[in-house]
Amino acid sequence: MKKLIYLDNAATTKTAPEVVEAMLPYFSEHYGNPSSVYSLAGESKKAVTKAREIIAGALGAESNEIYFTAGGSEADNWALKATAESYKNKGNHIITTKIEHHAILHTCQWLETNGFEVTYLNVDENGVVKLEELKKAIRPTTILISVMFANNEIGTIQPIKEIGEIAKKHGILFHTDAVQAFGQLPIHVDEYHIDMLSSSGHKLNGPKGIGFLYIRKGLKLRSLIHGGAQERKRRAGTENVPGIVGYGKAVERAMKTMEERTAKERELRDYLIDRVLREIPFTRLNGHRTGRLPNNANFSFQFIEGESLLIMLDMEGICGSSGSACTSGSLDPSHVLLAIGLPHEIAHGSLRLTLNEEVTTEDLDFVIENLKKIITRLRNMSPLYEDFTRRQ
Repeated sequence: MKKLIYLDNAATTKTAPEVVEAMLPYFSEHYGNPSSVYSLAGESKKAVTKAREIIAGALGAESNEIYFTAGGSEADNWALKATAESYKNKGNHIITTKIEHHAILHTCQWLETNGFEVTYLNVDENGVVKLEELKKAIRPTTILISVMFANNEIGTIQPIKEIGEIAKKHGILFHTDAVQAFGQLPIHVDEYHIDMLSSSGHKLNGPKGIGFLYIRKGLKLRSLIHGGAQERKRRAGTENVPGIVGYGKAVERAMKTMEERTAKERELRDYLIDRVLREIPFTRLNGHRTGRLPNNANFSFQFIEGESLLIMLDMEGICGSSGSACTSGSLDPSHVLLAIGLPHEIAHGSLRLTLNEEVTTEDLDFVIENLKKIITRLRNMSPLYEDFTRRQ
């Protein structure tokens, strides 16, 4: 059986063994509903409180500012829809970017059908928000700026602190989708002037189906889900106790290992990028060369289709992605790659490889050698490549 080389950690990560171990008692031993009054339920309530404190501490927040959700998409929806509803008397204008996750973009499109106006900011060729364009977009009716901390496809890190300062100066709420960044980059909500922040457990070796929304104390946001008094009456539904416990453990683990883990990932990432750009012609790196997530490498290969590349890599036991896992069924090229200026035909030949702490240099050597062979084979079958070489 071929060795599996998993390089799609931006899509999801393997749940860490210690996370699974921490969760197990809350399925069958401490299974009480945290909202009940007896001692069995008290064990669940204590575990939820502890996880909330761990997560808050990782952000420099207070524990009563962390609200558990079913994941990052729900947290994004809550931040935007609740802000729009709660602050509509102040204004109806929202600012975001063209490269956000679809949980933000589709929510904004829905808000536009309900009387809100949205400005979608351009980004530069590296995927970085243009701060001057942001300042010019602000209106007296602007109630929210939502910019992701780091892009899920090309890995580019945004100037979040500067954006937060602009929002604060103008009295505008600032939300950031930190699904990819939390656990990979240090984040302090006060230092960055963040009012709301979304995260998802399965991106940092935690379980799926659990996330949170950080809401700064004092913000008057309505509930997204009604039906009970859970999460301080802001998010109804019985708490996912095993998921919350696992998330807390995953965050504790990520904070302890961050410095050493991300240093290793950066070294391997740069090794991968350097070799691919040097050894495979007609290739470009997408996203900022250095100001990117420690584990992210995104390439575009001319004259090939990304879907064919993924299938052939999979046959060699290599897992990668052509972009966001949430849009893997789409035939359209990545909206992120189009936003940074790539033509359709080049955007279609993209490959995202996202590393983890278990990846070795030997793994990457195997991936690179297979990439070279597969891309050569695909280009030899391409009439576009044949035309190109004939003209040279």
